[in-house]
Amino acid sequence: MSIHLNAEPGQIAETVLLPGDPLRAKHIAETFLTDPVLHNTVRGMHGYTGTYKGKRVSVQGTGMGIASSMIYVSELITQYGCKNLIRVGTAGSYQADVHVRDIVLAQAACTDSNINNIRFGAKNFAPIADFDLLMRAYQIARERGHATHVGNIMSSDTFYHDDFDQYKIWADFGVLAVEMEAAGLYTLAAKHGVKALTVLTISDHLVTREETTAEERQLTFNAMIEIALDAALGE
Repeated sequence: MSIHLNAEPGQIAETVLLPGDPLRAKHIAETFLTDPVLHNTVRGMHGYTGTYKGKRVSVQGTGMGIASSMIYVSELITQYGCKNLIRVGTAGSYQADVHVRDIVLAQAACTDSNINNIRFGAKNFAPIADFDLLMRAYQIARERGHATHVGNIMSSDTFYHDDFDQYKIWADFGVLAVEMEAAGLYTLAAKHGVKALTVLTISDHLVTREETTAEERQLTFNAMIEIALDAALGE
């Protein structure tokens, strides 16, 4: 057991999907995994382990934001030996041609968080995805006909920003979308020498103001789950 996970040693697979929402974790386990077993209930952040196409896979909720997600990622890597960690979640589009319900594969993640400044001071670390996972995910998504974009994203500490238009500077530099966790995941993966990727579905659009419902975000967007699972397991 770790401080925030009450799974026993060996209960969590080396490959873990990381949704922020614990209810999405439950949906993934019940929809995609065979014989899922609940391995964590601490703070209501449910985690499950089952099999997918005959291979062990876990799914663990992480909460919202870099600070919360890095707690779970740190413990999964250092206490449970996880090697392949894929965040699956939603994002807001910064670009007119990145539409609601499109897939975004985060090749790299900018951030306005100070989390890496604490480590590196005035120097900038560039958090990036594992290339093999990224390449497999892209090939799978394109083969299945999903509208898919690969590139830089923004991991923000702020959901309700005082200046809504602040996103435009990032958009001007080609950043595709905003979410709240990937930069932390990629930093820890680099530190510990494990593989990480972020697969996102666009749930709302900062340019057009189009959005989806909370129920849609929790219970649909299954394409990204299948992409993540098959990329992680080399299917």
